[in-house]
Amino acid sequence: MKKFIQEFKEFALKGNVMDMAVGVIIGAAFGNIVTALTDDFINPLIASIGGAEIAGKIKLPWVTYDGLDSEAVTALCLNYGHFITTIINFLIMAFCIFLMVKAVNKLMSLGKKKKEEEAAPPEPTKEELLLTEIRDLLKEQAK
Repeated sequence: MKKFIQEFKEFALKGNVMDMAVGVIIGAAFGNIVTALTDDFINPLIASIGGAEIAGKIKLPWVTYDGLDSEAVTALCLNYGHFITTIINFLIMAFCIFLMVKAVNKLMSLGKKKKEEEAAPPEPTKEELLLTEIRDLLKEQAK
């Protein structure tokens, strides 16, 4: 049991696990920000352009809504406004993640280019090439 706990401790304290935990927490907070943006800014703009019906619900014809409070009516309707909001949230999140991944890939490629430049020997100058040719010709004549 002691070995199991030690292995779990090593796993939990690895850099990747901690990075992932931080990413999940930041992602959840960012998701709340995007939800607030769509609920408080985008949905009212859509409703002001297309009217309240565009971000609303469809009442089902076979259900009687007489005497029900607004919460019960909402529960018995097709709430396409909420679905549209969820799609907008997804698109915003996907676009932001795309931009972040693109930026990270760009930074990674810059780092690789620098390493390749450092690792590659510099090109010989024309003088060095000429001196190399002269050396090789002298070696051939000496044989």
